[in-house]
Amino acid sequence: MKGIGVSPGISIGKACIIEKIATSVSGVLLKSEEEKELELKNFETAVFEAVAEVEALKLNERLNLQSEDLEILDVQIEFLSDEQIKSDVEDKINVELKNANDAVIEVIGAAVGLFASMEDEYFRARAADVQDTGTRILRHLNHKMGATNQLFDENTILIAEDIAPSDTVALDITKIVGFATQLGGKTSHTAILAKAKGIPAVVGCGANLMQVNENDTVIIDGTTGEVIVNPNAHTIEHYRAKQKQFSQEMALLKQLNNLPAKTTDNRQVQLFANISNADDLELVFENGGEGVGLLRTELLFMGRDSFPSEEEQFRFYQQVAIKSKNKPVIVRTLDIGGDKQLDYFNIPKENNPFLGYRAIRICLNQQDIFKTQLKAILRASAFGNLKIMFPMISNLSEVKQAKECVNQVKSELRNAGIEFNESIELGIMIEIPSAALMADILANEVDFFSIGTNDLCQYALAVDRMNDNVSGLYTHFNPGVLRLIQTVIEQAHKQHVHVGMCGEMASDPLATLVLLGMGLDEFSMSAFSLPHIKKVIISNSFSKAQDVVRKVMEMDNSESITAYLQEVLK
Repeated sequence: MKGIGVSPGISIGKACIIEKIATSVSGVLLKSEEEKELELKNFETAVFEAVAEVEALKLNERLNLQSEDLEILDVQIEFLSDEQIKSDVEDKINVELKNANDAVIEVIGAAVGLFASMEDEYFRARAADVQDTGTRILRHLNHKMGATNQLFDENTILIAEDIAPSDTVALDITKIVGFATQLGGKTSHTAILAKAKGIPAVVGCGANLMQVNENDTVIIDGTTGEVIVNPNAHTIEHYRAKQKQFSQEMALLKQLNNLPAKTTDNRQVQLFANISNADDLELVFENGGEGVGLLRTELLFMGRDSFPSEEEQFRFYQQVAIKSKNKPVIVRTLDIGGDKQLDYFNIPKENNPFLGYRAIRICLNQQDIFKTQLKAILRASAFGNLKIMFPMISNLSEVKQAKECVNQVKSELRNAGIEFNESIELGIMIEIPSAALMADILANEVDFFSIGTNDLCQYALAVDRMNDNVSGLYTHFNPGVLRLIQTVIEQAHKQHVHVGMCGEMASDPLATLVLLGMGLDEFSMSAFSLPHIKKVIISNSFSKAQDVVRKVMEMDNSESITAYLQEVLK
């Protein structure tokens, strides 16, 4: 079977099937006030027990939970305690006369659907958090045991439709050597757990995966995304050799962490990481990251019922600044709208929100919100090397207005005698084709660019990558997209403006030599991708990368470009 390889490596073991807890609606309606009271009580008890269970997991020393693990459990508690979910379930019981089981299934299903429909991959992956909340409540309603209660044999490969977020951190993985799931993507919690623990994993394998039987021999190739069931002796021998080779390669990669990202002919670039909070920095530095190319600030605004205060934001940015050890951190200002909606912020419903009221457009229209964030970032800049980046820029006027807001906030801070970095750098994301095509004009106004390839590809190609009918057209190797990127880099460098990239393309090894040859100054990606991109850079020369660009730019289709780049990296 073929899926998505999300954690590289080879594992060979015996299958252990994690059965999904049934979540079928019974359709039984309540007939009396007494029954309603009983169902409300059952729901309340199930939530209480579910929270207590998660709290107990946090205190379990045997699990040796790390900060990112505890964060997942905290998110679980947050969803379990969510007042909106509680209110919706109670309404279904009181008004619609649903029993607690059916009410939970319907409310959680609606919430999961909302998250799953979001364009942003990170927020789309949060649907699993919500589903996990419902599963845990249902388990307690129906007195069922979870996956974490199972005892595993040596060399176990977990096979599941999906693995719940809180289960990924609570599993005793000392005997687990691989994961394979029917569902999931690159940012699913199975992927996060597997990468953090160095366990090979393949997700998104499709329905056929659930035909695997308990104790079947399974091979997982987390690099290619292959899952082989009941292989013959020759195949096992072949993959054991690949397993040994991979171990040797990983040992070599670990030795690269302290080396600069410099080509064989001394062209040096910066390798940064994309993060969501201060705790992510530890993993960035462990993998040789030199700073942060994207701090997503919108996470601070989500999962709550009101805007965070200036003081709350300041503490968040201050913690990042301090933990960054004076390494560069690019802070992206509020990027909401489109698929990232805030319940407490009544953004008007739009027919096409991705072409509507979002990101910098909201900030410039609601300057009180924008200036509060800018003030918090500027105050935190006294504690580290923070930079400010504005998203979704489409014209020069937006840049000038945003800079004027910064200047006004600076003046307020000076008058109040509050310290901040007077020379803080300002940059913009290049993710709209109009911005890419006028990069020469925009470069006169800012200190740096960061190319957001996810949206740039989507807008340039007129492709909704979530639409199965056209998602095959979405590729950053489209010749038109490559020309836009090359234009941005060339025009920026004429004005001596630094150019980074924080989109998905930056973490694609196939794209590394192309971007390097175009002159990209900084690659920013997930922490796990850093060593792999560094290996490509230090194993090749800048002159070779320039030759690669010349040949690629002569090609007229993405298929030829991809095939050529695969040959180059062999």
